[in-house]
Amino acid sequence: MREDTVSPLVLSRTASRPRAAVLTLHGGRADGLGAPPRWNLPALRMVPFTRAITSATEGEGVVVGSVRYRRRGWNGSRADAARDALRALYDLADLVGDVPVVLMGHSMGGRAALRVAGHPLVRAVVGLAPWCPGGEPVTQLAARRVVLLHGNRDRVTDPLATHALAARAREAGAEAGALTVQGGDHAMLRRAGLWQALATASVTGLLGLGPLPEMVAGVLHV
Repeated sequence: MREDTVSPLVLSRTASRPRAAVLTLHGGRADGLGAPPRWNLPALRMVPFTRAITSATEGEGVVVGSVRYRRRGWNGSRADAARDALRALYDLADLVGDVPVVLMGHSMGGRAALRVAGHPLVRAVVGLAPWCPGGEPVTQLAARRVVLLHGNRDRVTDPLATHALAARAREAGAEAGALTVQGGDHAMLRRAGLWQALATASVTGLLGLGPLPEMVAGVLHV
């Protein structure tokens, strides 16, 4: 089977009358052209977040899914994770129509989510310890809402770069903010309960299903 015939979109819940959708994007490597392994730790890290969102949006007509990467890494200008995320969004549109989408991505998945936020369905992005190297484009974030969470004990991706990207996104016309998870690490194991609570409440708040956490609302600026 040709690679481009396999959709990267994996749905964990559908809805008979979809009103919105959430897609989660796990992390990966800077480089790696091989397929992700069957035992994929970055993907497993997102499982409790996906389950929490599925539970929090029960009965609200929210479709929940994830992006299954066909390559393990970002791979420079190939931006494989972003390519798969964009394909997943188009496949989602074919399945559920024109519904607002919130993307939630960790690490490389955060970078992919931010990169494809210009898709017409995307209304908001929640980035968890996102990979935000210098020079990342931000014009596609105009008119989007962007919540970035980063632990101050992260030794893999740079918290300061995340705050810098949020500032540039605001200049580009986004409602964007970055929040420091005190004591949080890259794997989101330290203060795991806080990570999940903030991420889940941010998603439901951005969907209009409840209020945003006060600490998140406090950092969102245009």
